[in-house]
Amino acid sequence: MSSDSSRDRFRPPTDPHSGNGAVSISASPSRAVAWAMAYASRGWPVFPCQPGTKEPATRHGFRDASTDADRITSWWERTPLANLAIATGEPGPDVLDIDHHGKAGNGYAALMRLKRADLLDAAGSIVRTPHSGLHVYFAGSGQASGRLPRHHLDFKSVGGYVLAPPSSVDGKPYRLVREAVQAGGLDWVAVAGILEPPSARLARPVIPATDDVARLAAWVERLEEGNRNAGLFWAACRAVESGRVGWLDDIAGAAAKTGLTEREIARTIGSARRARARRADHRQPESEAAS
Repeated sequence: MSSDSSRDRFRPPTDPHSGNGAVSISASPSRAVAWAMAYASRGWPVFPCQPGTKEPATRHGFRDASTDADRITSWWERTPLANLAIATGEPGPDVLDIDHHGKAGNGYAALMRLKRADLLDAAGSIVRTPHSGLHVYFAGSGQASGRLPRHHLDFKSVGGYVLAPPSSVDGKPYRLVREAVQAGGLDWVAVAGILEPPSARLARPVIPATDDVARLAAWVERLEEGNRNAGLFWAACRAVESGRVGWLDDIAGAAAKTGLTEREIARTIGSARRARARRADHRQPESEAAS
């Protein structure tokens, strides 16, 4: 989200009648149904929430979310002042929710750490929330939603939803700050690994020596639910950083015994590889990086 690259990534709102095929959210009328249709045209399922609140107005909440024009129209005909919510996770977007809790703290320091780690380069649209927080949109994925309460961050993906413009809470609106039709993904495992490395948050306090793959794999195998992805990420990072990529098969096998799926294991190990590559790029001498 650097100022230089954002000029290319965050384009000004486009005219929906310009003939370029892009749909502009901000150019839509303020009526919620028109905004809902604009989101739905991107393939993002939407549903209504009770006026002025985050409480779903449908029986099954985000599970009722739809891109069907007739259903969307019917919802807002029944409740014209309903707030508008987007179901997150593919086919909807993933959203990084940066909270602002006043004197209790906010997520902006964590956001800057993620920016410095190059984890926000693929960010798309940005929405300012009613209480001075932000929603940063990314391409939708099948990742699980997550929270880092100490850093005032929530990750909304599968099983989540967010209110979106023109919704309001406590009389304050959600406002589109920057619009970008295209966005890449956010790697939540890497986010958690950067902000809360396992040594800081795993329940098991003893971290194994990393010069013995058997001990490292045995430690991974003992990880408990809630710590499994983070522990696997930490162990994979240690293997990659030490140049022992051959250990990853043993580490993956140990992770499978904890109950993680092959997809989760592959994603987490891939995150560790990318994190290592980013750190290596940052350590390049200036002359080498420029060559």
